[in-house]
Amino acid sequence: MIHFYYGPGPNPAKIALFLAETGMAFEAIPVDTYRGAQHDPSFRAINPNSKVPALVDTDGPQGSPAILFDSTAILLYLAEKTGQFLGTAQDRPQLLSWLMFVATGLGPFSGQAVHFQHAAPEGLDYAVHRYRREAERHYQILNDHLEGRSFIVGDHYTIVDMSAWGWLDRAVRVMKGEDRPLERWPNLSRFIDIMNARPAVDRAHAIMNGHAFKTVMDQDARQAMYPTSFSSASKGTAS
Repeated sequence: MIHFYYGPGPNPAKIALFLAETGMAFEAIPVDTYRGAQHDPSFRAINPNSKVPALVDTDGPQGSPAILFDSTAILLYLAEKTGQFLGTAQDRPQLLSWLMFVATGLGPFSGQAVHFQHAAPEGLDYAVHRYRREAERHYQILNDHLEGRSFIVGDHYTIVDMSAWGWLDRAVRVMKGEDRPLERWPNLSRFIDIMNARPAVDRAHAIMNGHAFKTVMDQDARQAMYPTSFSSASKGTAS
């Protein structure tokens, strides 16, 4: 049995989409990050980094439990376990390259753009500009790559598309102030339309909406989400 630990964010959404696409049996276990549930000892035993998603497969390799965290690791594990959404053998080098492009570039810079535009204290203009521009740069790279393509790797829908979708689906948060944030990148806009037309996307959203998470970013939520940053700020020191 797959135990899927999730919260309301783009990285858990990627895993929800994979599960929806494959129809794998799983239990969705909510982790209310705004309430600090990611710091509970029981969850930190699964993910010492105190972030979602995480996954426990009670039927792991050779019948032993497998514990995973980080959305990229989970996508690779599930794809290899099921033999689905990995493309062809010839695609493997590009699949790994673009998967890591999302994992180390598009995702983190988008996440930091969201943080500094929506959650950080005001007055950090350099950080806002830095991460917003880097997110835009990664958008442009992927937009150029998708010219004449339906999918990111080869001719097949893969876990790379799922991973990119998780963040591009939140473009309105990344590109704060833009009602149609992908309009500047027509290939990304087309890609998202292709992705959102898949029936599994609706099922993934249903998984993600299966719990009423706390949504108010009050002081308690800031402390839970960014404990080192906001505890240091409250003491007047930089983190």
